[in-house]
Order: sequence, then C-alpha cells, then structure tokens
Amino acid sequence: MAYTTDLIRNVALAGHGSTGKTTLLEHILFSAGAIAKPELVESGKTVSDYNEEEIERKISVHAALARIAWGDKKINIIDTPGSSDFVGEVILALRACESTLVLMDARSGVQIETIKTWRNLDVRKKPRMVFINKLDEERAPFQNALADLKDKFKGNFVPVTIPMGEAAGYKGVIDVLNQKAYGVPASHDQKESSSDVPAEFTAAMAEARAALSEAAAEGDDELMEKYLSEGELSQEEIVKGLAEALAGNRVIPVFAGSALKNSGMLALLDFFAAIAPSPHDHAKESVKGSDAFINVDPAAPLAGMIIKTQIDQFSGKLSFVKVICGKLGTDTDYVNMSDQKKERPSKLYTALGKKLEDVKELYAGDIGIIAKSPTLRTNDTIGAPERSEQFLPLRLPQPVHAVAITATSKKEEDKLSELLHKAAEEDYTFSVRFNSETKETVIAGMGELHLNMILDKIKHSAKIAVETRVPRVAYRETITKKAGGEHTHKKQSGGHGQYGKVVLEVEPRTRGEGYAFENKVFGGSVSKGFVPGIEKGIHQAMESGIIAGYPVVDVKSNLMDGKEHPVDSSEMA
Repeated sequence: MAYTTDLIRNVALAGHGSTGKTTLLEHILFSAGAIAKPELVESGKTVSDYNEEEIERKISVHAALARIAWGDKKINIIDTPGSSDFVGEVILALRACESTLVLMDARSGVQIETIKTWRNLDVRKKPRMVFINKLDEERAPFQNALADLKDKFKGNFVPVTIPMGEAAGYKGVIDVLNQKAYGVPASHDQKESSSDVPAEFTAAMAEARAALSEAAAEGDDELMEKYLSEGELSQEEIVKGLAEALAGNRVIPVFAGSALKNSGMLALLDFFAAIAPSPHDHAKESVKGSDAFINVDPAAPLAGMIIKTQIDQFSGKLSFVKVICGKLGTDTDYVNMSDQKKERPSKLYTALGKKLEDVKELYAGDIGIIAKSPTLRTNDTIGAPERSEQFLPLRLPQPVHAVAITATSKKEEDKLSELLHKAAEEDYTFSVRFNSETKETVIAGMGELHLNMILDKIKHSAKIAVETRVPRVAYRETITKKAGGEHTHKKQSGGHGQYGKVVLEVEPRTRGEGYAFENKVFGGSVSKGFVPGIEKGIHQAMESGIIAGYPVVDVKSNLMDGKEHPVDSSEMA
C-alpha cells in the first residue's frame, strides 16, 4: 500500500547511549503488530541492530529504518546510535525526519549526547519530543527527570503521559491526552491494555490535562480565548492546538514509560499518528547555491535526496531516498543531478530493519530504498528531467582519529583498498587516502570505536587480516629569519663546460602562505632565459630540505645577482 503525504510520519529516535532506543523501537513494532515478538538487545535479534558488529558489541552502529502502520498512518522510524563515534548516522536521521523522539534515562538525567542532539535540532529548528525511560528502576523519579530537562534546555515541556508510581511501585502510565490508563503488562512480550484511570491518579491527571490544554491554546488566539473563558478545550481542539504548537516548536511533549517493560508504547503510537507533524506542511529542503527552499509537494515534479548508502552482502547497494516532491515509482525515469545520468529504479523497497519489502511507489515525504543503482551516492539529488536544482549536501563533522593500515598479506592489499573505499561510500564521516610522502594508506573516523567497527566488518566479511599503527608524521622544514648566500658552479671536461654563479636571499613567510620567488637582478648580470632554471633548481632543493630532508615550506626566494659565461653557461648549469 502506498501512503499519500498527509498520512506519513517520519520520526527519529535519538539520545545518549544505553537510554533504550533500540528496546523502545522493538516494543513499538510489537505493539503495532509489525513483529510477532519483541526481542531484547542481549539476544542479538532486534530489528534495528542486525549487523554482526552490532550484535557482537550490543550497541547500535548504523541508522536503521523501520516502517509501521498505525490506524491510517504510515510511521517511518529511524533508530540511531548513541555513541559520538557514529554521529553521522544521527545527523542524517535528524535531517530526514520531521520530528525526533529524544530518549532519556530517568536515572541519569540529561547526558552529553542528548545535549548534542538537542543543539542539532535547534540548528535545524526541528520539533522534538522526549520519552523519559526506565521509570521502573530505582532512583528514577519522573519529576526529577522533568526538572532536569527544564533546567538544561529552553522550551515548554508538557507531559502527555504521566507515570502511575515509580521504581518497584511503578504500575504503568496515564494517557493524559486520551484520559485512560495503561497498566504494565505481565511480560514484555504481552501488549498493553487500557482501563479507566484509577481514582488515586485522577487529580494528577486533571492537573496534567489543564497544562496540556493551556499549551494547546498558546499561539492560537481563538483557542486561548475559549480556554480563558471556559477553562477547558474539547478533545479535538487540544489535538489541533498541540499539533500546531509541536510543528511550530512552541511545545515539547514529554512521555513516561519503561521500554523494557513494554509500558507507554500505545500512547506514544497514538500521539505519533494524531499529532506528530507530517511532511506535507512542515518539511522543506535547502537548494544548493541558493537561499531558496523546496517544500514537500506531492503535486510538483519529482525531486528526492539520497540520505544514506548501504552496501549489503546479499542485497547489494541500497540507496535510501527521501522523496521531497512528486512520486517515485518503479516505472519512473529520474535524473541523477550529480552526473546528469538518467535512471529508473530496478526495485523500490520500504524497510523493517534488514527485511526489505517491495513497493511500487513512494509519495512525497516518504522514505524508502532504491536498489542497486550504480551511480547514486549519499547527498545526491534525483529529479524529473525538467528539474535542475540540487539539494544542499548534508554537512557532517570531519574525522578526528586516524591510523595507518596495511593488509598482513601483500596479496590482499588491493582487496583491502577496495573494501575501505566501499566503507567510505557508506559512511561520510570515514575517509581513506594514500599519503604519497609517507607511502601509507591512512584511514580516519570519529574515534577508535568507529574505526574498529569498520575494520571488524572487513575482517568478518572478507576474512582479511590487517595491521594498524600510528601514521608517520609528514614533517616540514622552514626558516625563521632572512639569510643570504652565493654559489659558483664550474665543470670542465673537454668541449663546452658548465658555469654559473647565483646570489640568493631567502626570507620566512607566514605559516600557510606557501612559496614565492622574485627576480631582483638589475643590470642584466643574469639573462632572463636562465631565471626559470634557477627557480626550478630552488624547487628541487626544497623538496628534500636542508636540515633533516623534509620539504621546505613558507619561504620566499629572492634572486639578487649572478654571473654567467658567454659559452659555458646554460639553464642546466
């Protein structure tokens, strides 16, 4: 089934490591009927952590797409890693999704990766929600976590669900928006069921609903007037007001729960479907080389951007695409704006982790996969033949940790190079280059863990043994003060000889200014035809340096004087 733009929701899951993102997604998928049984991270069988490296280390490494149907809505959820080593995967998800659910461990409060995610969302002016997790644990009171959020970040934090009890006394959540309670299931692989709100929590729910109504009314004069005069809003008015406030970043909805206990999932799903922003009115992309934007528009000619590349051992190259305008189908011709080549998708997929499901078309706002395109790369723009715009490439942080690498067996050097370049095609925060000065292949990434994960994947998939070491430093030489000198070259071995005298002055330049040469000879003591040869000789001398044999940089050479012979002088001399 193809979903039109207004029925699509794109939500990223982000937050510090071990806050429960993968576990939350697993139980959302179970609650929505997308999977028959929720797995635990320790089992190595979760939907979003399916690579060998993720299974072995029990952490998320890649952004993973999972689609679900809830009511008449399609919800695309992208689970992201919590380690800073894989920040590139987080950034691509935040760009692709109209809203983000930030997970928070109630015991730990706001942590560093949460702060980084928040700042990234601020830069993008993207709506966000917060799920306060692990409320069934000791020393994890909901109000303390909420207070920490308000202390660390600006914004109107409004609980949509509140907990019934805490720690060992945690009994579930109250859905304030829909005025019902969800008890904790007897087991995490059983679904929640709703009931009336217990009498002991009705006062807390009434207080939270008043705050929810006030947040819905703010920014809408008509709703605010009604709220002030009557003291309450209808259910439809609260939903409408919250949807507008969330899309406008005027409210930050907060949810309570325990992902591990499968508690708080149904209220979250209902909120995503009813209130989370759709791409239709709330998504736009910047145009490269312009201040213009292109809004998500199902009626406009096709435009889409490649948000991620994945090279799968069995499925081949997968290009994750977000359709911005029009419709992309298996019968659609499009142009890759990077090289102007026309293509047609051989297959289109939607994804449930590693499970790929065929679809015939993707509407504007949807996220899917183009299979086995030989030319598409991350950041490419695809479009109808009549389009010419390219979307602004995603800006990612530069690698900060580098090692030199070689294959243990010389016979496998070419294969290793091929695999490293494939890894760089998948991950734009990873780079590989050959240093011609030190004669080393150097790989760089966001940290030691990042590089280890890439190398582990290569070892597992290709059975190649590698050795790494600290890269050699390509030193440079320079001078610190002005100096002068002269040299006379004489060579006589019968016939024409070689003769030349050069008087040079060298002076330092500012770091990074490079090399400069100036001919200051007056009176014709050195013919102009010999000057290029002198400069070439200076260049050759600079390549091997004077003190330790390293290239000389940031100097200026002044040719002051010289002497030549009418027969024996030449450019070579």
